[in-house]
Amino acid sequence: MADWREVFVPDTPLLEIAIRGSVMYLALFALLRLILKRESGTTGVTDLLVIVLLADAAQNGLSGGYTSVTDGVLLVGVIIGWSYLLNAVAYRWHVVARLIRPESLVLMRDGQIMRRNMRRELITNEELHTLLREQGVADLADVREVRMEADGRFSVTTRTPGRSRTDRDAGGLG
Repeated sequence: MADWREVFVPDTPLLEIAIRGSVMYLALFALLRLILKRESGTTGVTDLLVIVLLADAAQNGLSGGYTSVTDGVLLVGVIIGWSYLLNAVAYRWHVVARLIRPESLVLMRDGQIMRRNMRRELITNEELHTLLREQGVADLADVREVRMEADGRFSVTTRTPGRSRTDRDAGGLG
């Protein structure tokens, strides 16, 4: 027979769960935002973070990592709450949005490689040339601009009208 008290009565103080969930979410968000922008590919950093943390939080609540379901549900709620709050704040205040959602970064302009920006994102010349070849660009002089977008995708604008593409169209580096 199930011990319903053990299933539903939290064994960890609720404030502790909220604080732990908040610290982990914000720390992982900052690390992913600063370090892994291009590795996140077409999934936004906050989407990736929520999926990973929700999976872990739900697993602990279901498997008995906590002894109560309430602990797991509260942690899932804290994670979703932070995701919603950060998105809402970014929507309302442009200054905060620049911190939460980075602006795109120019990697190449008018056929000239922006080496400082390439170093900043650890993108090699070979990776850039591979991206350009995948997009059908043979000559760097044909490139108006290559940008790494906020979500880690790459977009290429060429001098030939109608040839602008993103890596969603032809695969990307991430």
